[in-house]
This record gives sequence, C-alpha cells and structure tokens, in this order.
Amino acid sequence: MSFFQKLFGRAAPDNELPATLAVLGADMHSHLLPGLDDGAETLEQSLVLLQQLRDLGYRKLVMTPHIMGDFYRNTPAGIQGALDALRAAAAQAGISGVELACAAEYYMDEGLARKLEENEELLTFGGEQRYVLFETSYINEPFNLQEMMFKMKAAGYRPVMAHPERYTYLYGRFEELIRIREEGVLMQVNLNSLTGYYSAGAKRVAEKLIDAGMVDMVGTDAHNLKHVDSIRAKVLLTEYLPKLLALPLLNSTL
Repeated sequence: MSFFQKLFGRAAPDNELPATLAVLGADMHSHLLPGLDDGAETLEQSLVLLQQLRDLGYRKLVMTPHIMGDFYRNTPAGIQGALDALRAAAAQAGISGVELACAAEYYMDEGLARKLEENEELLTFGGEQRYVLFETSYINEPFNLQEMMFKMKAAGYRPVMAHPERYTYLYGRFEELIRIREEGVLMQVNLNSLTGYYSAGAKRVAEKLIDAGMVDMVGTDAHNLKHVDSIRAKVLLTEYLPKLLALPLLNSTL
C-alpha cells in the first residue's frame, strides 16, 4: 500500500502535487552533520538546514556523512560526536519535532573492502533491517562491484545503492540496474534528480526507475541550502514526484 493510500485511503492521481514531503516521514541521506565532509561546515549551517528540512515536513533525519578513503576518514565515534553536538545545539535553539539520527555513505573502495574483511561494524540505519548506504565512482564501474555487494549481504547488511541514476557507467545499461536490484540491493533516488539538477541523464534514469517501480527509498542528499531550495522551488512541482511518492517507499518505516 502506498503512502497516499495509507494517509488518505486512495492513491494520489498523477496531477496531485504535494505541498510538503511530510508523507515521507524520514530523510535517509543527507550531509547536515557539521565539519565532516563536503556538506555543512558549521553548526550554524547545520541548524539552518535542519529547520528547512523540518519545514518541508520531515520528522526524522538520518544524516549520512561520507566515509571515503583518504578524503573523508570519518569514524563511527566522530560521526556520533557530531550528532551529539547537533542535537544539543538544536535543543538550545528550540528546534523540536524532528528526530536526529546518523549512519554513513560508504564509498566503495579499499577501505570499505577492508572493513568487511575484518568484520568491522558498519554504520547502519533502519534498526534491525541494518541498511547500509553506499556509493561508487560516478564514471568508472568498480571492478569488484558484485563481490562487494555480496560481501555486504553475507555480513548481514541490506545494501542501499545511493543515487543509481547518477552513475554514468550504468547509462544505457538499465538491465544491469534491474539485475542488481533483483539480487537484493535496494535503490535510493535523489529528489533533485527529478528536475535535472545533476544532469539530463540522471533525470532520465530516475524517471525510468520510478516508472519501473524500482525505487525503494528517496533522499534529499542535502549538502547545502541550494539543494534544499531546489527541492522546495522545483521538485515539489515536478510531475514525477506524485508518481514517486505513490510507490511503496521504505522511508516511513525508518
């Protein structure tokens, strides 16, 4: 049953545009934690983004800083510390009505391979579902993509491929995305992909994923106010947003 059916007892028609994203409940991909990656740089910036996403209707934010080789060498302890600081700052600023949680966006590299080989606990979301968000190079297909996805599943995780619509090495290979999902990897689309924010190619693949019913989660992937402003000014007006929200997305279960 879709979100619209749960809330209103009916499916949303294609031309019914939502005023907010409250139907999603949770955002499971963002870079709001301060000073950890290419997202928010300061607590002040984090608080502004937090308020903006709350105003868009979100009631839970699972923030996912990058963990990537020598670029973003974040650790669970460091990420948890940044979350604690943001929670305290939000309370002091009187920002309420939104639950703050954390996980990570793992880059598929040697560091992730080592963590899996050494049984190092990964940051997950979704409670017992143990979802792990991962990304790859946008241009080059990892030589060990299948092996890494298998290892995540073998370790008891449920892999979630971040923004598959943005990987140019998969353009023209939609059957590969079908195969990956059939093998148990969930698909997460970025909201801004619906407007062509990243590229026309990303928009086409996002629409194709929606049409095929292959989107399991949707995220803001918010790094800054520009991303959030685009969601408010453009994404809420796109014809594909109601189609996306009518899918049995997992956001509300997180």
